[in-house]
Amino acid sequence: MSGTMEPMVTETAGPGVAVMAEIPEAEARKFVGLSPGKLAWRRLKRDKVAFWSFVTVVVMFVVAYGAPLISLLYGKDYTTMNSDLLDAYGRPLGYLNGVSGEHWLGIQIGTGRDVFMQMIYGMRTSMTISFVSAVGAIFFGVVVGIIAGYFGGWIDAIISWFIDFMLSFPFLIFAMAAVPIFANVVVGEAKEVPGWINASFLIMVFLIFGWTGTARLVRGQVIGLREREFVEAARASGAGPMHIIFRQLLPNVWAPILVSFSMAVPAFIAAEAALSFLGIGVLEPTPDLGRLVGQAVATMQLDGMWMYLLVTGGAVFLLVLAFNLFGDALRDALDPKSSR
Repeated sequence: MSGTMEPMVTETAGPGVAVMAEIPEAEARKFVGLSPGKLAWRRLKRDKVAFWSFVTVVVMFVVAYGAPLISLLYGKDYTTMNSDLLDAYGRPLGYLNGVSGEHWLGIQIGTGRDVFMQMIYGMRTSMTISFVSAVGAIFFGVVVGIIAGYFGGWIDAIISWFIDFMLSFPFLIFAMAAVPIFANVVVGEAKEVPGWINASFLIMVFLIFGWTGTARLVRGQVIGLREREFVEAARASGAGPMHIIFRQLLPNVWAPILVSFSMAVPAFIAAEAALSFLGIGVLEPTPDLGRLVGQAVATMQLDGMWMYLLVTGGAVFLLVLAFNLFGDALRDALDPKSSR
């Protein structure tokens, strides 16, 4: 006699007649309820856009943070100036900004630096600033949102007013004014500002302005959950605020938090590139995608050389697009009511 019983279902053979039929165990498992996480994972696996955007993000992540190894294998770094490959006017010799077997994407006008190495190191700079900013902003936004949503009353009123104030504050004007001032205060006007200091100031500016959307989102979620039966049961059993927040509320808002993070990263990448394009982001000699695009635009206007702009602008476009598409797919997977 077999030790495993086959699942049984009741079928109707006719009026007043019931027949027991056996179904395979694999088919029976389909009737078992799935957790929200498993349902989201199943939706995500079926989404081809999510798959290819995720692959693109992973490839660019590996290339960016494997830059030292790539530099070793490539035989060049991002600081070497190849002045012998420039003409008397500082323009690259050869076709398409000096594209060759030695320099796969050509060299920079005026400096002769390898564009490929500048691009992957610049990608690493932009991604590092964006990831650190996103983690810090999401963490702070979650903390503030939970406090406002759970405690309510005058605490919620003050926090909501401050969020509205921060959302109305002009981010770009503040960044353009604050970053140079901070750099001069810390380093001094006569000294060159190291790249890591400017990057730190950018992260600080992103943290100041980047938490508000997450805080408002989490606040709304917590307000909808704090009067639910499971929260009331926890209160009735004597659970304190910390237990309710960390054990009851926070596990139920992880999905919007995850989506918020996936959307914050490309937003910070674009913002960092825009600030560097305007000349107030990461400065020389640290490579940065935004500054590379700015140099490429100037090159295009002066000499009509489009290759440099195509490569650098394409890298920023692809990076932001891949993160945005994956964020959209993640939101659709975690929200059963959404549809592409």
